[in-house]
Amino acid sequence: MAQILIIEDDPKMQSGLKDNLELDGYNVDVASDGEEGFMRATQNTYDLILLDVMLPKISGFDVLKKIREQGVGTPVIMLTAKSEEIDKVLGLELGADDYITKPFSLRELLARVKVVLRRNETAGSAQQELKKVTIGKLEIDFSSYNATRNKKPVDMTPKEFEILKFLWQHRNQTVSRDQLLTNVWGYDESISSRTVDNFILKLRQKIEDKPETPKHILTIHGIGYKLIYL
Repeated sequence: MAQILIIEDDPKMQSGLKDNLELDGYNVDVASDGEEGFMRATQNTYDLILLDVMLPKISGFDVLKKIREQGVGTPVIMLTAKSEEIDKVLGLELGADDYITKPFSLRELLARVKVVLRRNETAGSAQQELKKVTIGKLEIDFSSYNATRNKKPVDMTPKEFEILKFLWQHRNQTVSRDQLLTNVWGYDESISSRTVDNFILKLRQKIEDKPETPKHILTIHGIGYKLIYL
């Protein structure tokens, strides 16, 4: 049963969301301000976070930025009364998985919750068994560490395979540089975040049609990277 965290300061909205999500079969925790939400999100394990933008103490945008910096990859749906495109773009760039503008129908919210949870379950099942995948025109066999593009062999280092594997296992989620350092290099003190950036540049040259305007491995400024797979 999925565990959901609601970070929302409006008591009526918080109560209504909690009651209806529980009726739909989810376990629900709540937080009433950004500071409490950040603590819960980083100290507990959740399958999804519903995050209001306008929060006391710490804004929703700052909560999202801080939890991603801490390596928390939990899917996040932003809730906001703002409808400006710039706010939606900012939330997505910071690592939000979806964005819904108030007022919204409960039916729409529940549908979005199910979509995001299902997408995350698919990504999680890929961690169990990972063999052959295709990213753009690059075909990768992780079991044999072979890669081809347009049927021609592509020379890739073991570290490049490991980075791609981790990105694939967390596809459509923002992955921080610290997460990559920890999971690929074991946080070797001699390795810096600049090393990660250099490896990403090399991977883009092997995956992207136009590495200077990538469509598959996106930079999430100030945080890390996201592998887009539709």
